[in-house]
Amino acid sequence: MRIGLLGGTFDPIHFGHLRSAVEVHEALALDELRLIPSARPPHREQPGCSAEHRLNMVRLAAGVDSGLLVDDRELRRDKPSWTVDTLESLRAELGPEVALFLIVGWDAFCGLPSWHRWECLLELANLVVLQRPDYDLDVPEVLKDLLAARSVAEPAQAKALHGQIVCLAQTPLAISATHIRSLLASHRSPRFLLPEAVLDYIETNGLYGPVTED
Repeated sequence: MRIGLLGGTFDPIHFGHLRSAVEVHEALALDELRLIPSARPPHREQPGCSAEHRLNMVRLAAGVDSGLLVDDRELRRDKPSWTVDTLESLRAELGPEVALFLIVGWDAFCGLPSWHRWECLLELANLVVLQRPDYDLDVPEVLKDLLAARSVAEPAQAKALHGQIVCLAQTPLAISATHIRSLLASHRSPRFLLPEAVLDYIETNGLYGPVTED
């Protein structure tokens, strides 16, 4: 089995997330790709929507593609969503003979040394680094060494159960959850930036409305 893992707050999930998931699924010939909503992300601000709403939106979005599954294990944990804990939980559940591919963006990869127990990640999974054509972040020296030692040149060479790094260019879609929330807060339509079912859910539940002062 080859399983991809794409985590995030998904606040809300949009076509940028889904397109990345599909491209990784195809490039690495995965058996499945799991979308993993985070509950309490330690490296960013807290989500604007409840875990329940975000999980429901991810389920609606994943329902249009049979290769995408939703994994809610981080929402069931009563502590910050440390990625290494999620990988250890998956390893305990799936066993050592499943190839895991943790998907991260280029900016997240450059910040990897700040992650909790980040050195353990490659002991548990492979890393798939999504590169945007406009990336300009400096890579820390420790990550340059890691890329030199662990990178594979082509996705077809990513055959290990863990320990490899594969960099994938992705279709540039200028979509962000922040922009979608901004549109909704100012009574403008985000249609065609996210699945219709997700937009219907947002409108039905009155999510991401105009911001009010505390």
